[in-house]
Amino acid sequence: MEKFVQRLDKAKKAIDNADYILIGAGAGLSTAAGIDYTGERFRKYFDDFIEEYGFTDMYSSGFYPFKSSEEKWAYWARHIFANRYDVGKTDVYQKLLKLVEDKNYFVLTTNVEHQFWINGFDDSKIFATQGDYGLLQCSKACHKKLYPNKSQVFEWLDKTENFRIPKELVPECPVCGEEMDLNLRKDNLFVEDEKWHEMHKNYADFLKKADGNIVFLECGVGFNTPAIIRYPFEQMTYDNQNATLIRLNKGFPDAIPENKDKTISFDENIEDILDNWLSRI
Repeated sequence: MEKFVQRLDKAKKAIDNADYILIGAGAGLSTAAGIDYTGERFRKYFDDFIEEYGFTDMYSSGFYPFKSSEEKWAYWARHIFANRYDVGKTDVYQKLLKLVEDKNYFVLTTNVEHQFWINGFDDSKIFATQGDYGLLQCSKACHKKLYPNKSQVFEWLDKTENFRIPKELVPECPVCGEEMDLNLRKDNLFVEDEKWHEMHKNYADFLKKADGNIVFLECGVGFNTPAIIRYPFEQMTYDNQNATLIRLNKGFPDAIPENKDKTISFDENIEDILDNWLSRI
């Protein structure tokens, strides 16, 4: 691998010369921004749940088989609050925006913490394929409407006792009466509402119009759902002679052999990389 400074120079030149920038953002970007699901931050929000349930991190605890809906929503109220409503703007996302705000950019993300909106990215240029912590849907997907949950989350937090919310606060679908669920893609009942389809079209339109130099700026995308960002970015880089793939990934930075000469890989700290690029603007 080339020296860090050489890779920084090549990547910045590609960004400067790009007519289009497609950002692909995975969990590693939010971790770099401080939204860590483990360690001290996990203990800060879930110390009592750790003692009660033996949880080890926020990701795996989301799959815990709670015995009641009251327990489940007490947990998720804390989880949503920690990762959606108590974070605010973050330096990493702010720096990423500054890097691309004057460019023709689009964002494809599997992250569900709403950080791109919170940090001021253009709403019409964000396709969050996997949902959003701030939205509820019918658990049976009986209709395609989504519902903001902020007021409910804060009420759940306020009225949680003994790791349970009151039974009457368990959210019910206003159409069919079944229990509600978070709008997170985990099965075939994930609701893709009108806004989701609008952003899917915007993404497709962006790709159709991208007939000049394009940079695929892949940030923190691993192998949890590689078919959404990582594999398509590699395929589109291979297919397009005017494409450069810039991959920021601590664990899996390498290019496929076919794209070796068109990929600039970084396993260094994302914020340090952004700082370097911004210092040259």
